[in-house]
Amino acid sequence: MSKSAGWILLTLVMMPCFASAIDLKLSIVAPDALAVEDAVVELLPLNADAAVSSSGQKEMSQQDRTFIPFVLTVPKGTRVNFPNLDRTRHHVYSFSEPKPFELKLYVGTPQEPVLFDKPGIVALGCNIHDYMQAFIYVSDSSHARVTDSEGQASFTGLPAGNYRLRVWHPWQNGELLETALTLPAENRLLKYQIDIDRQQKPSAPPAGFGGL
Repeated sequence: MSKSAGWILLTLVMMPCFASAIDLKLSIVAPDALAVEDAVVELLPLNADAAVSSSGQKEMSQQDRTFIPFVLTVPKGTRVNFPNLDRTRHHVYSFSEPKPFELKLYVGTPQEPVLFDKPGIVALGCNIHDYMQAFIYVSDSSHARVTDSEGQASFTGLPAGNYRLRVWHPWQNGELLETALTLPAENRLLKYQIDIDRQQKPSAPPAGFGGL
């Protein structure tokens, strides 16, 4: 086989791989058409062989008596570190069914990260600072993102196929949005609407008003 023929054969073999990689952007808005930040957008492949389990690590920090980020999404099997960047101690806990746990009074970073091995929504709190609140969304898919300040979530390199799309937000009214999605779609920018009760993100009160 000539060198040029070899290149042609290699190109033909690789073409389906490149053709199946899809980039997609989703925009999440409220009924008032304003962007929804901190919404979880999850794409669950309907292919049974696409089950995911992560061995990676993520971080949910505490800074200025606030959890950062407010919403974190991780694939099932991810370990999460909880560094305390404040000088005051925190006592992080969750009573949520997917992962009840507690990290008793500490500063710095606990020696062992917390393993999140069951899918679901984990609400976080601090036993010392009641106003501290955050959420970890543990996904059965590696295709889960949190929307930015413009209400958008971007995906790259998605395989073509059928998916179940879920959209969840901590302030959402009613059940999470769930619908079918087939890729490639006609549009690479898709917009979905959810009903939320807008609130202020949790933050520390001024000194002298319950802040420690």
